[in-house]
Amino acid sequence: MCKYNNKIHLCMFIVLLLQLFSRTAAQSCARSCGEKFNTCSCHATCESLKDCCADYKLFCLDIEPHSGSLLGGTDFKILNATFEQSINLTCRFNSEILTEGYVDENGVGHCITPLLYESGWIPFEMSTDGVNYDRSGRWLSVHHSKLSPFYKIIFANATQWQYYGTPNVSGDLKMIWIPSLIKAERVNIELWGYNETGEAYSANWEAEWKYLYTVGRDVPNNGVFSFTPQIAEHSYSLWDLGSMRVSPSTKPDGARDVNALWSGAHAIAWHLEEAFRKDSAGWALEKCINWDKEEKAMPNFLTEITDCPCTLAQARADTGRFHTDYGCDIEAGSLCIYHPGAVHCVRAIQGSPEYGAGQQCCYDSTGAQVLTGDSIGGSTPDRGHDWGEPPYKKPPRVPGFSHWKYDVISFYYCCLWSDNCKYYFTHRPSSDCRTYRPPRAAAVLGDPHFITFDGVTFTFNGKGEYSLLHSSDYELSVQGRTEPMKFENGTVAMATRLSSVAMREKDSDVIEVRLRDQVDELQVLMNQQVLSFSEQKWIDLKGVFVFSPKPTDVTVMFPSGTGVEVRAGGGVMTLTILLPHDLQNHTQGLLGTMNDEPEDDFTSSNGVIIPLNSSAQDIFTYCAGWAIRNETSLFTYDSTHLLNEYYYAPKHDPSFIPNFSVTEDPEDPLLEPTLNLCAGEGASFCKYDALSMRSLEQGNATLLAYRSHTSTKKALEPVQSCGWLSPPNHGWKEGTLYLEGATVTFSCNSGYRLYGSQERTCQAGGKWSGQDTHCVAGTLYCIITAGHRSPAAISHS
Repeated sequence: MCKYNNKIHLCMFIVLLLQLFSRTAAQSCARSCGEKFNTCSCHATCESLKDCCADYKLFCLDIEPHSGSLLGGTDFKILNATFEQSINLTCRFNSEILTEGYVDENGVGHCITPLLYESGWIPFEMSTDGVNYDRSGRWLSVHHSKLSPFYKIIFANATQWQYYGTPNVSGDLKMIWIPSLIKAERVNIELWGYNETGEAYSANWEAEWKYLYTVGRDVPNNGVFSFTPQIAEHSYSLWDLGSMRVSPSTKPDGARDVNALWSGAHAIAWHLEEAFRKDSAGWALEKCINWDKEEKAMPNFLTEITDCPCTLAQARADTGRFHTDYGCDIEAGSLCIYHPGAVHCVRAIQGSPEYGAGQQCCYDSTGAQVLTGDSIGGSTPDRGHDWGEPPYKKPPRVPGFSHWKYDVISFYYCCLWSDNCKYYFTHRPSSDCRTYRPPRAAAVLGDPHFITFDGVTFTFNGKGEYSLLHSSDYELSVQGRTEPMKFENGTVAMATRLSSVAMREKDSDVIEVRLRDQVDELQVLMNQQVLSFSEQKWIDLKGVFVFSPKPTDVTVMFPSGTGVEVRAGGGVMTLTILLPHDLQNHTQGLLGTMNDEPEDDFTSSNGVIIPLNSSAQDIFTYCAGWAIRNETSLFTYDSTHLLNEYYYAPKHDPSFIPNFSVTEDPEDPLLEPTLNLCAGEGASFCKYDALSMRSLEQGNATLLAYRSHTSTKKALEPVQSCGWLSPPNHGWKEGTLYLEGATVTFSCNSGYRLYGSQERTCQAGGKWSGQDTHCVAGTLYCIITAGHRSPAAISHS
């Protein structure tokens, strides 16, 4: 219509108007959360950059609470938005699971979380018409053992719940919960059972979560319920593993995905059939034998799992591969119910690659590993990793419940409800530590000082963003940002500190840990979005786990076994990186080449090596060469300061020239107290920081960080193990430590004589001294010796 001259102006106006409408429509955050447009942003960084699209809060949802049980039932509210009560509010999780939402009397929207057979961040969408799901957010699905007690049912007498029906265990059972978490005046108490059905390790192997029956109906929602257990009908008593649920009595019995609270998984002994109560040991033995047959038909997973650390010190220091087991934690004072005699257990963070199996390692009060050959409380491998294993959802990778199905309820059958542990430990023998290789540690501390994996120490006070560690073979990258430090009066010092660390392994989420404005507090970001640890201390993410027990401590764990520890203290950030032996000869960056050859730790990004005794200026120039580029940066630039100082500016600031040394001036009043403070290992770093920053507190913080690193390295020193020794038949042994220098002595029962070594010592090469020990009948021994038969023949006579 624009070919006539008198219509040209009208055409131009229409075209411009259409372009404006198109641009305006494209700048809505509907279905666009995480995107950045030319004129506004729907990315999480828009709030701090103050460039959010007008409807950001309306479509990119913020919720409270943001986490809950993977069994579902949590009622969370949508923040920063109000809705008409007449709308059809529905929620969709993982793009497929629908649940009904509602709008309360204040116009606040609510969603109910569904049953999820996985843990970690779950994307969800919300619709106000039941058709268009144009609003989105994320929900943290949590394993029940990692869930805060506030958000689950607590058993007031937990041991009684799980032993009910065995000799001398009876009485009422009691449960407690927070009433405000259930939006109802009256509730039902229900029992749900868990099982895994179909052919094991096949495509039709499925997790089954089933409502069994209601224990209490229409009871007041006052947070307490007690009942006298009854024997279940026969079909229900076949379910011996499950959880309790509290839900509104207005909902039908067994309704799924309704507002509810759950207990953790437990053995539901209290409802088992009469045969169990009449003879719990006999009933359990039959179950144990059946489990034994099932295990023999399943694939062997033991060759896939990693060996345990040799000592408790190693287990607690190897934070890239092992983490505290919540049921046996020395710091929390746990009772270690399933590992009597142990004081602390850890679990391998990563499951086995093919079967998703787990490893649990337990230690006694001396720090020695406890083995099942010596104690019922020993370390045990698990067919189902307790924390699950990606991709979750299907057996035996379902968090918590697969482990209970294959490793815990069977322990009840064979060990706790009957005395037949020999069946259990045939399939769950302890892994000793003969093939365990501790990780290597490197550190950045103070303002800042570097300790490479091969032990080279140096100071680098450049300002910029640098590659601390890179491994192209393992697609692992850890980057560090440094910023100038300030004196107490606010003026800039000619020294820097590590202020942020960003990391990724393969296609994992990008994790960044940085110092907050508050003194000695850390902030964690996932893919440039801030993570909150207000509800959960452990968060499962894509290809990475993050643990933050307090604002000053963050530990990041990758599938390779790499652990990154970040600690805040004294106004600075301390970084420790732990690398498994597999990365030997596969690292580069400021923390050096991990290959036991310190001489090549100063290898530049283009392969040039400078001597270890190079000047501070030459080391400074070498370090500047490890500056990253914007194209490879993992950092978040969510403020004008960060954009100007690090994104648009050079990655290494050539204008910032630090002090390469400090002068120990006898006239300086700070010198004497500094020399008194800074003594022993780490003294040079301590003096540098105290004098350059004019702060004894700074020097002391550096000294403590250095000594902490030294302690970690000492804990991770290799330990030689000779492996478990069995007691002889018809005899016994004394000693359950099997590390270098340990001695085990043997004795025989009355009527038997000892042949072989009475005492054996673990030697440096990993071999036991002496000969195998046998106990033989005394009279038989004399007769056969006269016939010159061997002890092996005697033992088989």
